Amino acid sequence: MKKSHQQIADIAEQLKQKGVEYCMGAYVDIHGVPKGKVVPLSHFSQMAAGSERYTGYALDGLGQLPNEDELTSVPDLDHIIQLPWEPKIAWMPADNAFKGEPYALNTRVALKNVLAQANKMGFGFNLGIECEIYLLKRDEDGGLSVPDADNKLNKPCYDLQGFVDQFDWLDTMSRTINDLGWDLYSLDHEDGNSQFEFDFNYADALTSCDRFIFFRFMAKHYAKERGLVATMMPKPFANKTGTGAHFNMSLYDIASGENIFASRDDPRGLGLSDTGYYFIGGLLKHGRALCAAFAPTVNSYKRLVRQGAMSYFSWAPVFNSYGSNNRTNSVRVPAGGGRCESRNADGAVNPYLAATLALAAGLEGIREKIDPREPNEDNLYSISEQERRARGIDFLPQNLLEAVEAFAADPFVEATLGTALRDEFVKYKTQEWNNYHLHVSQWEIDQYSTIF
Repeated sequence: MKKSHQQIADIAEQLKQKGVEYCMGAYVDIHGVPKGKVVPLSHFSQMAAGSERYTGYALDGLGQLPNEDELTSVPDLDHIIQLPWEPKIAWMPADNAFKGEPYALNTRVALKNVLAQANKMGFGFNLGIECEIYLLKRDEDGGLSVPDADNKLNKPCYDLQGFVDQFDWLDTMSRTINDLGWDLYSLDHEDGNSQFEFDFNYADALTSCDRFIFFRFMAKHYAKERGLVATMMPKPFANKTGTGAHFNMSLYDIASGENIFASRDDPRGLGLSDTGYYFIGGLLKHGRALCAAFAPTVNSYKRLVRQGAMSYFSWAPVFNSYGSNNRTNSVRVPAGGGRCESRNADGAVNPYLAATLALAAGLEGIREKIDPREPNEDNLYSISEQERRARGIDFLPQNLLEAVEAFAADPFVEATLGTALRDEFVKYKTQEWNNYHLHVSQWEIDQYSTIF
């Protein structure tokens, strides 16, 4: 919400009283990586008005050429975070603007545009993102490994010893999350060695996406303080589970705040209203295209496998399908209903882009009353191909190139994002695939160098 000159002055004074001396307006590039300049508090009023200018050509996915005028950034003064580890600095999410207008290629702007569409339909969008993350050490050869040699169980999920061994970092992260007012309600040792999950309360989608970006930033800092590496890379180890960032989504009535997805009288038994099912119908209709935004890297598709190099199922979805508390579906309805969870999303996600497309797909499902058919309750990893086809279940893309091709081919993506943002994503992700495809890996050398 735009602030008056007096409100801006009041905010600056409040920041000064808290010891803030510098401000960051953090917007993100196409990958969801925060960028920005640092401004002394004495120039806060100019910053709030969009004084900071940026060469868009210097950044990935902002669609500019070297001859074009600069972009600006406009900080969101309703979401200011004083850095817990450096209170002289205030962080605030920002949108890009061009010649005084919101810049359509900024993914946070794109999300706000679709949120406005939802608002016109009487809906607000709530989002909770589950944050899975590995805490690792950097080896002398540049590789990553588990810092605690004793953390080597084949199935370490919920392991208390592995949790306690990294309690210092976990405690710092947890206390900080609560000090920020995010309401941490659970944390645990996840299914990979030295992998952990933080679950904090859902919020409106824009706030949740801002928090996710800051979470990655914060986790890396607190790990670095301990000489470690915190990474949300989707698949850092071939033989361990990947890093998800599951999107838990629901709509609420703007007037009453009531959860529109919740139903106590659901004949399918999942606790969802017709509106909730239609939302899922939209997600599935565009599921293959959405996968590129939820799982946006080459590495992402080494997570979206049934088993891969592991000795047990991966938990990650490979099917464009839905069901109840069944983790072999890409979309599930957790126990109690009232929301749906997209399990495609991984730790590399640009949350603004993914939330934009997920919400737009869900709204289309509601407008067109798209029925997702009956939920799948059995282990989809084990059903026959004949049964899969009979149920109309498609595979999700199996590599980044396939995902980007599905993204580019679906007219819904262009209608939602606009041609320019759609094309930027396709350009950068195709280039990422080509760079990977041309790289000669150690596996190839080991496999082929001595047999031909």
